[in-house]
Amino acid sequence: MRHRRAGFGAHPLHALALAAGLLLPAACGVVYTSPNVSRTAGGVDVREIALTPETVIMANRSPYSPRNLPREFYSAASARQGPGLGTLPEAPQVPDENPGLLELRPPPDLADQPYRLGIGDVVLLATKTNGDTVERLSGLLAAQTRRQGYTVSDDGAISIPDIGRVEIAGLTLQEAQDRIFRFLLDQQVDPAFSLEVAEFNSQRVTVGGAVHQAARLPVALTPPVLGDALTAAGGVTVRDEEFASLRLYRDGTLYQIPYEDYLARPDLHDLPLKDGDAVFVDNTYDLDRAFEFYRQEVDVIRLRSQARKDTLDMMQAEMELRRSVLEERRSNFRARTELGAEPRDYIYLAGEVEQQARVPLPYAQQATLADVLYGEGGIPTRTGNPGNIYVLRPSADPAEFGAVTAWHLDTRNAVNITLATRMQMRPNDIVFVEEQPVTKWNRVVQQFVPSLLTTPASIAAR
Repeated sequence: MRHRRAGFGAHPLHALALAAGLLLPAACGVVYTSPNVSRTAGGVDVREIALTPETVIMANRSPYSPRNLPREFYSAASARQGPGLGTLPEAPQVPDENPGLLELRPPPDLADQPYRLGIGDVVLLATKTNGDTVERLSGLLAAQTRRQGYTVSDDGAISIPDIGRVEIAGLTLQEAQDRIFRFLLDQQVDPAFSLEVAEFNSQRVTVGGAVHQAARLPVALTPPVLGDALTAAGGVTVRDEEFASLRLYRDGTLYQIPYEDYLARPDLHDLPLKDGDAVFVDNTYDLDRAFEFYRQEVDVIRLRSQARKDTLDMMQAEMELRRSVLEERRSNFRARTELGAEPRDYIYLAGEVEQQARVPLPYAQQATLADVLYGEGGIPTRTGNPGNIYVLRPSADPAEFGAVTAWHLDTRNAVNITLATRMQMRPNDIVFVEEQPVTKWNRVVQQFVPSLLTTPASIAAR
């Protein structure tokens, strides 16, 4: 017995091998079990499909509409006209927009309208002398052709020396010529003349914002177009064309033309303008700057009393109040989302990933497999198997009794990662990454070896 003990103690490896032989059969069944994707799982039908450019299209055919943010996240604060100013145009009507996305909203087509004379216009009477009638008409010598300019005064009339005053404001050029002709006939003057406009001063278009120099353009017989207005202001000075826009304030409504659309579409260059139009070149989504510009235009053109300032202050206060309401609603939505009170669509990460987690799908856009994997830290290269990445998608058809489709992505060839950028996720998808074979063996050893080391000691203690 003493010899056996000495022999046993002299060869501890024998005991280790003996313990390994005793424990290995049992340990192989209980030491470590790793998850994997099996074609039969508890009676559930599993269909494995390799991801290829063709099967990605199949996977994306399942219908899904991402949830939208509340409308408060697409609304912009705007103010309406207050009481007390009959001539104040209504505030710009700004539709709901998604910040960062500029929508093309051009103004409606203008009907062709003849030019109508207004206060400040200067007209020419090109007369041909005809005896003593010219002396009564122009007060100058006869026997020569004259061009005499007359300014339309505040009461809408022009004053012809030695003849009298005739009202022409609001008339077309032809109508004004007929009225002057009848007026001269009533005064027993019968000259041959034609009526022209020498200076167009009564109708204006304003251009401001991100231009070289703000300008006012006269509206002539042929109305100016948008391209002419920008050229008269020295051109556009924007830093980022994708964020720039041309905002047209007309008759109380705010229209919008993204600058990129303006450059790409020649028809927008020829967009006709009319009297009172204000063009503001905006290089950011900044309605406050545009509103300030239009407020200055309203000040200069239409407002001449203290009521103007009071009303604009009221509009500004209303604008601030609406901003506060919008921000409060957005804050409440964020709080409800953090507390789990808002419905969301989720997918789940499992297996060899940086962190197994529940990942919410984004609002208002599709998420891809690449977004999920790399947005959450990617796949650990030491433990994760790049050849076995699965998207487990349960069937929504009750007739299939919970069947699961396992979309299999093999990224051992890095080119296949491009498929992950096209594979769209659906609610309740499970993204599963299997472990490396060496990882499985390493974990078995980590659990198995401590048992082998403690077995000889326990045997010797006996």
